[in-house]
Amino acid sequence: MSKLPDSNDSRLSLSAAAARNLATATVTVPQMTEITPRWLHRLLPWVDVDGGVYRVNRLAKVAKGRAANEFGEHKVDLLTVDGGEPELPTTFVDYEEDPREYHLSTIQTVVHTHTRVTDLYSNRIDQLREQVRLTVEAVKEREEWELINHPQFGLLKEVAPAQRINTRKGTPTPDDLDELLSLVWKKPAFFLAHPKAIAAFGREATRRGVPPPTVQLFGSPFLTWRGIPLIPSNKLPLDKSGATTILLLRVGETQQGVVGLQKAGVTGEVEPGLSVRYMGTDVHSIASHLVTRYFSAAVLTEDAIARLDDVSVRFYHEYVYPKG
Repeated sequence: MSKLPDSNDSRLSLSAAAARNLATATVTVPQMTEITPRWLHRLLPWVDVDGGVYRVNRLAKVAKGRAANEFGEHKVDLLTVDGGEPELPTTFVDYEEDPREYHLSTIQTVVHTHTRVTDLYSNRIDQLREQVRLTVEAVKEREEWELINHPQFGLLKEVAPAQRINTRKGTPTPDDLDELLSLVWKKPAFFLAHPKAIAAFGREATRRGVPPPTVQLFGSPFLTWRGIPLIPSNKLPLDKSGATTILLLRVGETQQGVVGLQKAGVTGEVEPGLSVRYMGTDVHSIASHLVTRYFSAAVLTEDAIARLDDVSVRFYHEYVYPKG
């Protein structure tokens, strides 16, 4: 939880001058440059977690020398019968004894508003509502960053070594994305990439004479490759050398893919997994509201996600057009 500032700190709440300006000089709500569409949150299926813990139970690995499938899991003995009455094999499916547990993470902060400000300057625009709205937007932006970069459950960290590849020449080419598709070939849902990486791929595909088609999702156009949309997110890291990573995901519990985790039904809930609670008003007339988001993410099987590393976004082509 965020540390509460001293009650006499002038920074702890919206200033009267700013509130008065919003109430009398404009009818537009406050704007925030940080706000993005957050497509990842929309595209991930969300699972409600009871008890705050989500367990992923996979098939158990078997020791060398014992019957196993290509993934090292206990092999299920089967028999194809074309005739006669052969003796049928017996089998069982063994599970891991210690399934992985995902504990929900928490993003919290406290919004302070002076009651004089909210009472006097909430004319056309509700000052408290706007303070809470902007804080919730910031919480959601932080959530998307954590879904990708968190050191324990972030999507970048959750990719198995066998599901990681590098670009062939630095720039993201159609060949590189095809390699990703060969790793997540069971109903791939979408690529996730930095906007500059998507632009770089568009340049490479266009140079090869296969400009990526677009598809409409949520009322916006997205580039696609092999029918799979490339979803932009500026939360994917882009270093100073212009290198980044592209992810490919399969999503959903029934697809053994990637899912978002949340706790619905909490006190003060304004939407599933996100609550705003009134904490009271102190002797300085400062009202406090606690904003909380409970969330995590889980990769149900290793082949549900793959990553393309060393993606360079700094290469451009000089196009030479024939003289008419």
